[in-house]
Amino acid sequence: MQIIRIIAAIFVCSFALFTGASASRADDCEDTIARHMVGEALLAAHVVALAEKQGMTTGEIDAILKSIAEKSAIQEFWITDSAGHAYLTNTGIDFTFSPDTTKQPQASAFWPLINGNQDIVIQAARKREIDDQVFKYVGVAGVDKARIVQVGVGARNLCK
Repeated sequence: MQIIRIIAAIFVCSFALFTGASASRADDCEDTIARHMVGEALLAAHVVALAEKQGMTTGEIDAILKSIAEKSAIQEFWITDSAGHAYLTNTGIDFTFSPDTTKQPQASAFWPLINGNQDIVIQAARKREIDDQVFKYVGVAGVDKARIVQVGVGARNLCK
């Protein structure tokens, strides 16, 4: 349990430090945010793997994700099983990723994290499928099993 608290604290602090940095040029802003989001997604992947190994429930893990989202610029976590169903999230939204680009032009880009074709997916800020809000998403492959570990930041939190 202590290791999970330590990793979660590192996760929150890393983004808190980033948000205090001086403003970058607009062209570099999204790249800088993406690099931080990759780190946050990797930390989330490790936190989830450790939490599940320790026998934490889905509700307990969701509560950790919700707490991190409330205290940082990361607004959303989407962590799937090997079939693409996001069973861990701070959003309360039931969502399943599909590899079908015609059904999910935005979310399908993350499917290669499940099938092993990619380790990291960085998506430019764009309208998402579930509600047309503009979000930037970064995802990494699971560290313990085939899954998507995705973090998202809405347009209102980009480059503040």
